[in-house]
Amino acid sequence: MKKQSAALLLMLALALPLGGCASQPAEEGPKEEVTAERVVQYGLSNPWDSLMPYNSPSGSNYSRIIYDKIYDRLAYVHADGTVTARAAQSWESVEDGCGIVFHLNPDCAFHDGTPVTAEHWVETIALLTDENCPALGRSAFSVLTGTDENGVATGTEELGVKAVDEHTLQFTFKTPTIPEEFLLDKNREYYVLPTHLLEGVDPAELMEQDLWAAPVGSGPCEFVSEVTGNSLTLKANEDYQLGAPGFDTLVITVMDKSSLLTALIAGDLDYYAFGGSVSADNAPTATEAGFTVSKSEAPNTFYELMLNCQTLSDARIRRAVEYALDKELLCEQSTGGYGEVTSTSILPTCESYPGPGETTRNVELSMDLLEEAGYDGETYTLACTSNRSGLAALMQQQLAEAGIQTTIETVDSATLFSGMSDGLYDMAIASHTPSALPLWFVESRFSAENNIFHVDDLSPYLTGIDAIRTETDQEARKALVAQLDGLLAEERPFIPLWFGTALHVESNTVTGIDYDASSFSNENVWEWEKQ
Repeated sequence: MKKQSAALLLMLALALPLGGCASQPAEEGPKEEVTAERVVQYGLSNPWDSLMPYNSPSGSNYSRIIYDKIYDRLAYVHADGTVTARAAQSWESVEDGCGIVFHLNPDCAFHDGTPVTAEHWVETIALLTDENCPALGRSAFSVLTGTDENGVATGTEELGVKAVDEHTLQFTFKTPTIPEEFLLDKNREYYVLPTHLLEGVDPAELMEQDLWAAPVGSGPCEFVSEVTGNSLTLKANEDYQLGAPGFDTLVITVMDKSSLLTALIAGDLDYYAFGGSVSADNAPTATEAGFTVSKSEAPNTFYELMLNCQTLSDARIRRAVEYALDKELLCEQSTGGYGEVTSTSILPTCESYPGPGETTRNVELSMDLLEEAGYDGETYTLACTSNRSGLAALMQQQLAEAGIQTTIETVDSATLFSGMSDGLYDMAIASHTPSALPLWFVESRFSAENNIFHVDDLSPYLTGIDAIRTETDQEARKALVAQLDGLLAEERPFIPLWFGTALHVESNTVTGIDYDASSFSNENVWEWEKQ
């Protein structure tokens, strides 16, 4: 025991510093700087329904905004309708307007490090257009030669996509197509898949692959984890060709829409989709909390009054309805002053914009047109969703002042559109997200498959639409657009009301956000910087 105690005392003595330095701390080496992880907390009011971009049952923007981060797109679409490089550095029209050549960025790579080539794009489209592949939303490929109206490869003609070389991709179309208009229309539908990880996969079993539970894309963010329907964690792609995002982690959380602004003010969120939009009523709350509220540079909502042209069969009655409405007052009530009345569905930012047209209320002219048409006081149904019941009541009052009788039916959105399609309602208030394409609205609503306005003779509209679609000279197209717009103004199968402009609550913690462009379901996350 004594030997152990002596040994212990000797060890303690040796451990003590020598001389008078016992009270001084030992010198330390250089300290490593500890950097906090840069996490962007992102709110979303509805969940995505799949992490595979061609397997979304809804095809909703809530899914597209997710795909935009994991997978790459050919271009980036700005709110004013211009497009800039993303996976493609540049593009040009070929084959007399029936083809587009895309020059891909050679720095594009999948998250596993595999370079993205034109062949990956070709293989993606060939796989999805295979008749045995249960892809959803592949009708976007129906514009390519060698496909049917559903986007399925016919096998009787060469598919309209080929790799010219490793980084040159060509699409061939059934009709002349302006490159920028193709991108405006289809960019959010076309994604390149990691086909090198799908070699030998039966097209019929594509959607069942484990890959979609932890997807590998080539977008600006990489998959980390998911809690289905609740949250998604992504990390910055350090090798993204347009630059690494200025954050480490992006956490996307689904929460009730009414809670988004509250969570932002409380500091639980850094930003929320789409564009941090806020109503005119709630904008002062955000401002008082120290946030900047900015107005979008381009309209993001189009309002219309849908008409049933079978029950309102005389164009004079339809025009009378328009003249009876005080669009300025209706717009003010709906947008809180952030709207612009219109007589056309074509965006003011569109190169073919024909001007706002006649938008002034004229009750006397409305009554004259009703008398000419022999209107006998019939009562029309006016359908609306519950959040627009006040707007419908004001419309009802204005129409009554011109002698047009209506009864209001409040329904949900799905019932409203199906009811108009089935001819159950005479009128309905609707809104849509517009595009800078001149035909964005009318092309899909004047067809045998979707004659939602119940127009008796579609041929004049179809002739005008086809002429615009196939004309590539800009000045000639403007003239054709104005001609079609004149026909719509004369016949009034629907009534354009106004364009609404979004208000954005700007993030106090993330810079570089392009708030307006989120209306095209794309976000410039590679330019975001978490402070």
